[in-house]
Amino acid sequence: MNRLGPRPWMTAPATVAVIAALQAAGGRDAARFVGGCVRDALLARDGLDMDIDVATPLPPDAVVAALTRAGLKAVPTGIEHGTITAVAHGRPVEITTLRRDVVTDGRHAVVAFTDDWGEDAARRDFRLNALYADPDGTLHDPTGCGVDDALAGRVVFVGDPATRIAEDYLRILRFFRFFAHYGQGPADAAAVAACAALKAGLDGLSAERVSKELLKLLAAPDPRPAVGLMAGTGVLAAVLPEAGSLDRFEGLVALGSEGTDPVLRLAALLDGPVGEAVARRLRLPNRVRDRLAAACAVVPQISPDLTGAEVRRCIWRSGAEAVRDRMRLARALQPSEAWAALTAVADHWTPPAFPVTGDDVVAAGTPPGPAVGRRLKALEDWWLAADFQPDRAALLAELKARVAAGPA
Repeated sequence: MNRLGPRPWMTAPATVAVIAALQAAGGRDAARFVGGCVRDALLARDGLDMDIDVATPLPPDAVVAALTRAGLKAVPTGIEHGTITAVAHGRPVEITTLRRDVVTDGRHAVVAFTDDWGEDAARRDFRLNALYADPDGTLHDPTGCGVDDALAGRVVFVGDPATRIAEDYLRILRFFRFFAHYGQGPADAAAVAACAALKAGLDGLSAERVSKELLKLLAAPDPRPAVGLMAGTGVLAAVLPEAGSLDRFEGLVALGSEGTDPVLRLAALLDGPVGEAVARRLRLPNRVRDRLAAACAVVPQISPDLTGAEVRRCIWRSGAEAVRDRMRLARALQPSEAWAALTAVADHWTPPAFPVTGDDVVAAGTPPGPAVGRRLKALEDWWLAADFQPDRAALLAELKARVAAGPA
């Protein structure tokens, strides 16, 4: 294959405007699509909402000048590495000047700009990502293998795998992530061996970079082969030492549409109530931290033997999302027909508000102080045990009887 068929994103107004601006400044060869958009178009995985990346031999200041002359916004999102984001018709298009690495330390690179497309391809991670396409769809495959790799589902490093990894150790996780999303058949043996040998380099990466790659990997339709390979090479233990057996993770993925959430898949990998600690170490957002902690908690116990009333009490104490997550994690290891009814409760039951307050307890004759809280908690437990059925009048009657019976 030497040409992409017409793709809607290639002729979208934003794309056309950016390409025209660059070609006006540097001629016909001043812009080529590069990387993921080319790869995904080749595999018919692209769409109008995909990220569009453009490579150019123009230096960054010339890119900014070209966009400005065309009336387009130029945002210097990574100008030290040659990246400018153009905004046209409300859409971002990332433009990066061709470059070669000058110095790398496994985390960061110092680059020099070039006009050599082969040099730019040589510094990329995988051959299926070192693909370029002219605005008319003509493909350029500098490694000579990128198109075939993409079509065959092969994830192979550009050049020597150990050299590419030593330039940026995040490429170890990127290898497994791309294998999860694009790989078919056995993984490239040289790549796997290099990832295993150099996994200690992962320790020097920022938590944010690691967690971003890990969650992208876990979002693959079926990440089980990739995660299993990570476990076998020791890479999983290097980035997630809290991981245990893969049985629950594999069972969760096997649930199909109910097991696709990457955060829940991460929870399924963890051994014990370590969700909050893992989230803090990986610097995940607070919302994700709280969800992961709740999903990994050991209380309340979740099993297919619960009654509907017990599920409602769990939801009252822990929240519906936590109960749904823990049900899916439990189902991954304990398949049962009973889960359908229990899941329906978690999906559709809305907890009522507890209709009694501390003021009511005081008004009923309990002196202000710690006894009010104890009395209120005991009354709430009675209400929960009755499956939320007593209304306010019944609760106040019970409260009055308890006050009359003696101190809380």
